[in-house]
Amino acid sequence: MELPSSPKTPAEPAPIRRLDPSVVNRIAAGEVIQRPASALKELLENSLDAGATNINVTVKDGGLKLIQISDNGHGIRNEDLPLLCERHTTSKLREYDDLQSISTLGFRGEALASMSFVAHVSVITMTAGKTHGYKVSYKDGTMEGEPRPCAAVKGTQIMVENLFYNVAARKKAFKNPGEEYGRIVDVISRYAVHKIGTSFSCKKHGDSRADVHTIVSSSRLDAIKSVYGAGVARDLIAVSASSEDGSHSVFSMEGFISSANHSAKKTVMILFINDRLVECAPLRKAIEVVYATIVPKAAKPFLYFSIVLPAAHVDVNVHPTKKEVSFLHQDNLVDTIQRAVEAKLLDSNTTKTYYTQTLIPGSQATPIKEKEVTTAPATMQTAQKAPVNKLVRTDALQPAGQLHAFLLKGTTNTADGENDLANTRKIVRQRRNPKQSADLTSIQELLAAVDRENHSGLMDILKNCIYVGMADDNMALVQYKTYLYLINVVAFSKELMYQQVLRRFAHFLSLQLSAPASLYDLCIVALDQEEIEGRWHESDGSKTQIAKLNSELIQCKAEMIKEYFSIQIDDQGNIRSLPVILDQYYPDMERLPSFVLNLGNNVDWETEKECFESVSAALAELYMIHTPSLPNPAGDGVLLYQRHKQMAANASGEPAEADGRQEVPEVSQSEKLESDELLAEAETVWAQREWTIQHVLFPAMKLFLKPPRHMAKDGSAIQIACLEQLYKIFERC
Repeated sequence: MELPSSPKTPAEPAPIRRLDPSVVNRIAAGEVIQRPASALKELLENSLDAGATNINVTVKDGGLKLIQISDNGHGIRNEDLPLLCERHTTSKLREYDDLQSISTLGFRGEALASMSFVAHVSVITMTAGKTHGYKVSYKDGTMEGEPRPCAAVKGTQIMVENLFYNVAARKKAFKNPGEEYGRIVDVISRYAVHKIGTSFSCKKHGDSRADVHTIVSSSRLDAIKSVYGAGVARDLIAVSASSEDGSHSVFSMEGFISSANHSAKKTVMILFINDRLVECAPLRKAIEVVYATIVPKAAKPFLYFSIVLPAAHVDVNVHPTKKEVSFLHQDNLVDTIQRAVEAKLLDSNTTKTYYTQTLIPGSQATPIKEKEVTTAPATMQTAQKAPVNKLVRTDALQPAGQLHAFLLKGTTNTADGENDLANTRKIVRQRRNPKQSADLTSIQELLAAVDRENHSGLMDILKNCIYVGMADDNMALVQYKTYLYLINVVAFSKELMYQQVLRRFAHFLSLQLSAPASLYDLCIVALDQEEIEGRWHESDGSKTQIAKLNSELIQCKAEMIKEYFSIQIDDQGNIRSLPVILDQYYPDMERLPSFVLNLGNNVDWETEKECFESVSAALAELYMIHTPSLPNPAGDGVLLYQRHKQMAANASGEPAEADGRQEVPEVSQSEKLESDELLAEAETVWAQREWTIQHVLFPAMKLFLKPPRHMAKDGSAIQIACLEQLYKIFERC
């Protein structure tokens, strides 16, 4: 490879020429759109300026192939579309003096124009009151063709494709799409923490699960918990500072800082000044100095600050990407905030959390982290020991007290199992519902009924209980404080699914079936099962006629149930997709025929509220935790499998264990294999069911379920033991 030669000194001055407008625009675009994350930030700010309360982002190849952002803001007027991607066209600024009081996030009219010079930009938008939207594409700042009418919803969808397709050097610099996607997620996460009145989601193209998914929250702490995790939120301390001294600085600040218990490898500082996401190196360094002085080992903090300044004191036009702002009396403001953080951190540094280790019986000396022990200075240790009869045998945050800890583990790959469990718990922690179920009055009334019937005591038990294990096929044993309860997982899962259908109404993700399922065939299967169970007789009518009527009825309602419940039925009468009611959970497809028959027979299609309620109940029947059709090999069903094993042993000439039963006939070798396969399948099915109950159902109930009053009385939840009473009994012995 030859290196470029040094330029020769010209003999005379070169003439000054005007650059071609296309060159000028491409250079300017390179200043504003530095990387995919900066393009996403500009688009995100446009959506927020449009009053959006729901923003969804889809990214492909780190944003280089595709950045798609959809919002429910006020949209763009049709007559404004020709100017949308022209440079320095904006609805937010008219005169230069307007910058002194600018309150919007965008103002220069450069973002979309810059994107159109280095990418392919297309827009779909619709304003309120219109019957349809418009779709239009842009290239090099100009509109390609006339806007085309299209189906749309209120708001705007912008697609930026093939970013930097005409800037080869810039595009080659981005060698790691994963890193660029991480930057995009970081930008969205910061806005999700600050804009608690807006829901955000961000996912990779083709993925069904979002990497960032938040809902409208009334608490900043809840927003931080949903984005950065409960571990970060648990260690945060609220902090505030303000100044009214006009000669130095006038501002107010609200935020959160991490306590001495927080431990991280790098500092995370989320800073908003007048609702703008910016960076301030002096403030960051000042806070890091405080933590290096006070916190052991110079722990890196998590910081969130929202600073409000008079608009006239802030110059927002000092950076091409609006990454920085300039404001008056910066040193005084930084000093004031530094002192406030230092005082708050010193007050909270009287305690520090450490971890102890203990051994579980049968664990072969493997240390298990059991619980946290908080120590304080000697002058403050005045707390009394809990009475013996009030001691709880385990910590709610650790699995050490569960029945599984006392069982010998098999030879399965432990690392893979722990990774799967960690991933599932991460999904459970991130699991959230949409910001609102629907604007329909009937759904709001059904949700209000759920709230009215909520039993606060039972809800507190569910949110703070510890899963111990399954007592039988349907009853789970849980511990709450010093009490033991039996929880009917079938009844509770059905109620959970019903409430989740109402909350996610019209906002479901889709679960595609591997093969279409005919409504008619499913009805026939369900009617055959009804006949076996004695619930159908010839006097009820012909099976074929019932199946035909039901399938035709459901097919007539296909459009409605697809829109509201994400149940897709094609023109041939086949079910193609079902809704995702609970993340990381899938229904028992053996129950699908009964669900279809339930839709045809039990849904009131005439009245809106009753229709939505009965369809939700039918979905709850399908998705609830059912008892598997195979007998439980760990319970009474073991006798059946022992009988099969004995029959197989007799068939092969092997000695069988004497159990006093009558002689069984000989069976073939194929029947022996069938028995072993049946036992293996049953063990897999029941083990998977219990895993789902522990790691998916119970975490979801802790998050979402509002148990009705009748469940406290109908045997769905039963108290079976109280530690204080047991202590008295054993004390007398």
